[in-house]
Amino acid sequence: PSMANKFYPKGAEKVLNAAINFSTANISVALVANAYTYSDAHEYLSDLGATVGTAQPLASKVTTGGVFDADDVAFGAVAPGSTVKALAIFRDTGNATTSPLLCYLDEVTGFPFATNGGDVTIPWSNSAAKILSLV
Repeated sequence: PSMANKFYPKGAEKVLNAAINFSTANISVALVANAYTYSDAHEYLSDLGATVGTAQPLASKVTTGGVFDADDVAFGAVAPGSTVKALAIFRDTGNATTSPLLCYLDEVTGFPFATNGGDVTIPWSNSAAKILSLV
């Protein structure tokens, strides 16, 4: 069952306090394993536990009209045997214990899915909301 795409409250607080600039910060996305349980209290990437594959940075980021977009993201070949149920967008500091979680996206076409050793690519929405919208 889907719970709805949303900001992590601590991440939203950092955005609203101008502690994170989506245009200039290294914003990355991780594949969230089925074992993870969302919590509003989660603040850092390490709170996700083990993620699937290797998190990828978002390229060609655009913040226009209250909407955030970037190039589709390719994770490459992801080892078989995992179930991916969501995406987590975070500011990558290079350390999972200090990389703030920003958004939890579980309303993604094709999710959840089982990894099979093949390439995983996430095509962001071409709707008006793109990756995320504040309007």
